[in-house]
Amino acid sequence: MKTYEIVTILKPQLTDGEVAAFVEKAKAFISSSGGEVVSEEKLGRRRFSHDIAKNREGFYLYLKFKGQGDFVKKWNDSMRLNQNVLRTMVMNAVEHKIKPAKVKAPVAA
Repeated sequence: MKTYEIVTILKPQLTDGEVAAFVEKAKAFISSSGGEVVSEEKLGRRRFSHDIAKNREGFYLYLKFKGQGDFVKKWNDSMRLNQNVLRTMVMNAVEHKIKPAKVKAPVAA
């Protein structure tokens, strides 16, 4: 299974309870598709640099999960039909592996 990251922007008119309900539905959708939620973050309301669907701000949500590749199409189709979603984006999560620094052997004099 691959690791994915989702950033979703919700309408700013939603209450905190409605946002929490959306998060729970999103996590249930991921789980029902055979995925596993690794982490979630509610990044809060932020202003846009330009209008999106006549909105000047939106509520940002970040989810990181493990799942199958066919899930991305299901997610995009589902979010396209949701009235409360302004934008959504799914990305492959890149795990950076840090290599240990090479230590040069001292030169004998």
